[in-house]
Amino acid sequence: MSAERLYTPEMLALTVELANWPSVENFPRHGEARSKTCGSTIAIDIATDFDGSIEMLGLRVRACAVGQASAAIFARHAKGSDLADLTAAHDRIEGWLDGEAPIADWPDLQLIASARDYPGRHGAIILPWKAAISALSSTSPAS
Repeated sequence: MSAERLYTPEMLALTVELANWPSVENFPRHGEARSKTCGSTIAIDIATDFDGSIEMLGLRVRACAVGQASAAIFARHAKGSDLADLTAAHDRIEGWLDGEAPIADWPDLQLIASARDYPGRHGAIILPWKAAISALSSTSPAS
């Protein structure tokens, strides 16, 4: 399969959006994830509201264009999500990546749907959800 099919203009446009969510080290929750298949990494800093839902976030993304685009899609729509929401979305996305389910219902995920045909990129796609779940699963906010 060609790089042109994987790296669509829509996907590449998403990568520049990461500038909208810079790392914020003083946020109380922090999580990280690394893809075993490609080595991409994402660190996320999260501030939550009183119910534990994401209020604000910041990202440090060291990933291929697919991972960067996935992180931008995550960040666009994560506000208001809590641990249960993100865990359910993670599971739906993994089911889609495994070919067991239709595309998950996370908004804008269709912008990177072409990457599903590249199993080596699956780890990069799911990284933001893994990092956010890690951050929200901690027993208490980071000091």
